[in-house]
Amino acid sequence: MVAAQPSASDGSARLPRKEADLFKSIVKFYETKQYKKGLKAADGILRKFPNHGETLAMRGLVLNCLERKGEAYDYVKRGLKADMRSHVCWHVYGLLHRSDRRYGDAIKSYKHALRIDEHNVQILRDLSLLQVQMRDSQGFVQTREKLLRLKSTNKQNWISFAVANHLAGSPATAVKVIDAYTDTIRDDDDVTYEDSELALYRNTILEERGLYEEALADLARCRAKVKDKTEWRKRRATLLLFVSPETKAEHHDYATTVVPDALRTTLASLFLDTVNDGDDAAAAAALADDPPDDDDDEKAAPLSVDPAVLAW
Repeated sequence: MVAAQPSASDGSARLPRKEADLFKSIVKFYETKQYKKGLKAADGILRKFPNHGETLAMRGLVLNCLERKGEAYDYVKRGLKADMRSHVCWHVYGLLHRSDRRYGDAIKSYKHALRIDEHNVQILRDLSLLQVQMRDSQGFVQTREKLLRLKSTNKQNWISFAVANHLAGSPATAVKVIDAYTDTIRDDDDVTYEDSELALYRNTILEERGLYEEALADLARCRAKVKDKTEWRKRRATLLLFVSPETKAEHHDYATTVVPDALRTTLASLFLDTVNDGDDAAAAAALADDPPDDDDDEKAAPLSVDPAVLAW
């Protein structure tokens, strides 16, 4: 099971201070995989407060990590019965379902928890992960938008919201979200590798939309920001093929003089599809800067492209 952090509890505040601190230690022991210590802490609370719902639920969650699933579900259900208004109990119930790959039931439990505590960031994150796993693209967009509104200073929330819109079939919105985020970055800030990849991701979306001229211009603007120069060159050589017939010659010069050898075979396959009306021999010769001899009786051999390279 991949451990997920239970949401912050208000239920521990209803316990005396000593037991409330002990409850917090259960969460800590769970996160650090010290499950036996977590059981001991839970038992310490339950000896005095046997019907404390959130402690019962947390004990069940710890038991689940010890592969005692029957007992785990029993304790979590007892916890829910004791405190149906606890978002912690519902969140824990969702974590149990997720560990058993019952993702639909897990989502229902998370949503029930959010009816009680609609602004709980941890539950929203867990819900978004299952929504994208279940291909619920619209639900993923809604959840990531809520997270962005709650934590607008978090870079991850901006990027995740852009990706959510891209997956949901709204690439134009994805680009707007990326632009809104980049507008918050000062010009004097150091450019990170993440910023570089975000710039290339934005360019990819433009290409997917068929906006080849805009994508080529965008690539020129972000050149200084992109750290992966090989990928930048590859994208430029590719886009030159799609912008207009006039740029194909520029693609040829660029691909044969600037692009590393490892990429030329891949770019050659694109070139073959777009020039000389499918005449592979002439196109291959053009790429090799070795035009076929008109007096040569032998037909130039077609360019051989390794399928493994094309897959790359």
